[in-house]
Amino acid sequence: MAKKEGVSCERIIADLQQKIYKNVYLLMGAEAYYIDKISDYIAQNVLSESEKDFNQTILYGLDTDISTIINTAKRYPMMSDYQVVIIKEAQNIKKDWDNLLYYLQNPLKSTVLVICYKHGTPDKRSKWVKEIEKIGVVFESPEIPDYEIESWVKAYIQSAKIEMDSKSVSMLCEFLGTNLTKIVNELDKLIITLPDNSRKITAEHIEKNIGISKDYNVFELQDAIIQKDVLKANRIVRYFAHNSKANPIQMVLPQLFNFFVNILLYHYLPPSIKIAGNESFNDRRAKSLEIGKSLGIPPYPAADKVATAARNYNAWKTMNIISYLRGADAASKGFGTAKNDLNEIYKELLFKILH
Repeated sequence: MAKKEGVSCERIIADLQQKIYKNVYLLMGAEAYYIDKISDYIAQNVLSESEKDFNQTILYGLDTDISTIINTAKRYPMMSDYQVVIIKEAQNIKKDWDNLLYYLQNPLKSTVLVICYKHGTPDKRSKWVKEIEKIGVVFESPEIPDYEIESWVKAYIQSAKIEMDSKSVSMLCEFLGTNLTKIVNELDKLIITLPDNSRKITAEHIEKNIGISKDYNVFELQDAIIQKDVLKANRIVRYFAHNSKANPIQMVLPQLFNFFVNILLYHYLPPSIKIAGNESFNDRRAKSLEIGKSLGIPPYPAADKVATAARNYNAWKTMNIISYLRGADAASKGFGTAKNDLNEIYKELLFKILH
C-alpha cells in the first residue's frame, strides 16, 4: 500500500467511490502503478460515457504548458456537474509551475484537475505544491523496496482470492523485477488463463503462460550453486547456452552477481542476526527478516538462501566468485578471450564457483 502522510491509494479511491471529489490531485513519485491506478479510476468513473465527450480532457506534459492547463481547468462543464482534466507525464513540464498558483488560489469547483508527476517528485517546498495540500490531495507513490516485492505480490494474489506457493512467487519476482505495473499485468494474465475449476497459480502455469521454465531458470541455478549440486548446475547452464534468446547471459550473470554480492555483504553483518542453522523456526524467521532489511532483499526465501549460501562460500571465496563473474561477463562480450562459446563460458564459470 502506497501512503503519504496517512493518505493511501485505497483511501483516495474509496472517497472517489463515494463521489467525494477534490479540486486538485497531485499524484507523484517513483512508482507509477499507484499513480496510474488513481488517475485511471478518475478517468473511468467520475463522468458518464456521454459526459466524457465534452468534459474530459487529457493533456501530456511534452505537448502542453501551465498556461494551457490553467485555461483548460477554468472551463465550465457542459451538461454535467464536473469536468475532468488529467495531465499525464507532468514531469516533462519544465517551467512556469509557480504560475499554477494563480489558478490554485481560486480553483473552479466544477473542475477535477489531476496532475500525474511520475518518476520523481517536484520540489515539495514549492508554493503551488503547498497550495494543493490545502485544497486538494497530494499523494506520493514511492518505489517499493526489493525486499517487500514478494510480500506485495502475495497480498495482491490473496486479494484476488488466488493461491500461489512461495517458490512460484520468488520465481516470478526474480524474472519480472520490481516494476509493479509489469508484475500486475502478468499476474492478471495468469489469473485470466487459470482453468475454471482452479484458483491456484503453479510453476507449470507460469512456465506455460509467461515463458519462465520451472526447472531451468536463475532461481534454480542459485539453488544448485547453494547446494553445490554440480550435475544440476551444469544441466541448467547447458540449457541456458542452447536457449540463449530466452535466457540471455546478459540477464543471468547480473542476477548471479547480485546474489554473490549479497552473500559478501552478509558476511559482514552483525553476528547476532546471522543464521547458524540450528535456530528454532521463529528465530530463523526473525533473523531472515533482519537480514532482508539489511540487504534490501525479500526475507523469505531470498535472505534465508543467502544465509545458507554463506555457510558454503566464505568471504574470500565469495570475493573470488564475484571476480569470476566479471570475467565471464567480459568473455561473453568478446573481451580478453578468444572464446565466444556460451557453453564453454558457463562451464568454466561453474567449475571456478563450485571448486
